[in-house]
Amino acid sequence: MAPHPPGSMHLLAPDAIDDDGAAGAGNSGGLRGVLWDMDGTIVDTEPYWIRAEKDLVEAHGGTWTDEQATTLVGQALEFSAGQLQQAGVDLGTRDIIDHLIGRVAADVARAVPWRPGAREMLAALHAEGIPCAMVTMSETLLAGAVAAHLPEGTFSHLVTGDRVSAGKPDPEAYQLGFDLLAADQPGLGKDAVVAIEDSLPGVTSALAAGLTTLAVPHFVPLPPDARRTDWDTLAGRTPADLAALLPAAGSGVGDDAFDDGENVA
Repeated sequence: MAPHPPGSMHLLAPDAIDDDGAAGAGNSGGLRGVLWDMDGTIVDTEPYWIRAEKDLVEAHGGTWTDEQATTLVGQALEFSAGQLQQAGVDLGTRDIIDHLIGRVAADVARAVPWRPGAREMLAALHAEGIPCAMVTMSETLLAGAVAAHLPEGTFSHLVTGDRVSAGKPDPEAYQLGFDLLAADQPGLGKDAVVAIEDSLPGVTSALAAGLTTLAVPHFVPLPPDARRTDWDTLAGRTPADLAALLPAAGSGVGDDAFDDGENVA
């Protein structure tokens, strides 16, 4: 197996990659990797984050509205900490981040709020030997807690907010996610990888990294963008549906590959 670029956690079971370094593609055509956002895409943790933010601001004598909270969805935690400081939180950036992550991780430990169809799609991809990496602005503590609730080998790598220098919407995180998949699969091209996101910073990051991008909006509606494809849900979808989004499948990024209820911007 090829060495891995720095800045990730490698999780894939050894037998998930073929001897020649290529991942299996099952019945999914040219699909050779999927990059997953976590918050809002795999798990519905946004209410946990909002509650933690609101409690922290109120503990420091300020107010925090749902409207303010929505502006932080998908953003890097450093950005979020800065907004909370402006709202009156008298703590350093690192202290705010640690507090929020600790609160949300504790909530996840009590109950994992899975998004519809996410676990099923991850299981189907794993069954077909298609590697998945998580690309999240949450840090390793929380990302690892979520990954631990899924079968071993579900993710080949975790790219987390504490492992990149620039968070979403910067493309660094998704570029690193792709680089890690490519280290495992020599010759891998971006035209064989799909990124799945729910937020505007996330889709902006994935598109800027040059990836076929699928949006499954959840907490905050997304403005139209013909460069991506939008689905209402992952429920009922298959790896073959993801493969059909790839340029090599003839649909192109953002093209309407289905007519059974998806919303393509």
